[in-house]
Amino acid sequence: MSRIGKKPIAIPTGVEVNINGSNVLVKGPRGSLQRAFAPEIAIRKEGGAITVTPSLYQKETGALHGLTRTLVNNMVEGVTQGFVKTLEISGVGYKALIQGKNIVLNLGFSHQITYPLPAGIDASIDKQTVITLKGIDKDLVGQVASKIRSLRVPEPYKGKGIKYKEERIVKKAGKTGKK
Repeated sequence: MSRIGKKPIAIPTGVEVNINGSNVLVKGPRGSLQRAFAPEIAIRKEGGAITVTPSLYQKETGALHGLTRTLVNNMVEGVTQGFVKTLEISGVGYKALIQGKNIVLNLGFSHQITYPLPAGIDASIDKQTVITLKGIDKDLVGQVASKIRSLRVPEPYKGKGIKYKEERIVKKAGKTGKK
């Protein structure tokens, strides 16, 4: 049995949770999220908490037990606090701008890259080199950050590219010439 799955999820004030079979709808001050889960996992609202229990104790349902609890907890946390990912751009002439619902990136290519932001994601740019992504869906915020990072992954010799704020790039030594 999953240690994480056993923990109940506290429902903060101002959050409304509706459970219809394996579908969960969470409404809060920042918006609402809906998700369908595996039918093998029972999700119940008991008082001011949500409990997640597997119907049968098997290897597959044990793995889904902790996952389901974490996904429901992320939904509750998202509608109350939201999630933030920060990306940093490093390189001479590398910069980003916001034009409407698009991020326009200059990343050393011969052309600009226009990345359309999906619904539910807000972006802000500081000093043209720091991109901050905010949203209530943790999966979507992480996916958008990953897609933007993949446009120019940091290279190990000069460290140029887009990296997460907390990411550390280990630089390699270049080749040395014959002396």
